[in-house]
Amino acid sequence: GAMASACPPTATTQPTVPSGPAIFKTVPYAFMLPEILCGTWVWILVAATSVSLPLQQGWVMYVSITSCLISLLLLLSYIFGFHRNSNNWKVLDSLYHGATAILYMSAAVLQANATIASEFENGFPLYYYQLNCAASFFAFITTFLYILHAFSIYYQ
Repeated sequence: GAMASACPPTATTQPTVPSGPAIFKTVPYAFMLPEILCGTWVWILVAATSVSLPLQQGWVMYVSITSCLISLLLLLSYIFGFHRNSNNWKVLDSLYHGATAILYMSAAVLQANATIASEFENGFPLYYYQLNCAASFFAFITTFLYILHAFSIYYQ
């Protein structure tokens, strides 16, 4: 009948994947908003330097924009409860954040390298160096958040 389709909650020892506002109070899902915000700062700051070192910073832009968008979609699907509390989502979540942490680490290192280059590059205004410093800082913070997220799934 109609009642059976309501999916009665089953008692499990496995912690649930939250949905709705509970997302923002539950580790590791609470890291998602800071990940998105810090990641957004990375590409805003790099874009503000007119991507002065395109070979290195192109990758930084790609990683930061892509992971911002995917994280945003993931966050929205959690808020709206698309996961239907499936444990496969935990695996997906962990794999995504783990892979993104690795990509972000590479981007952060390249951004730090671009920062060092922009300090000694003639013809670049000083504020490019300062913007690059800030972008590097946020890239490492974002990397750290993704690493924390990927690992803390196992310690719920």
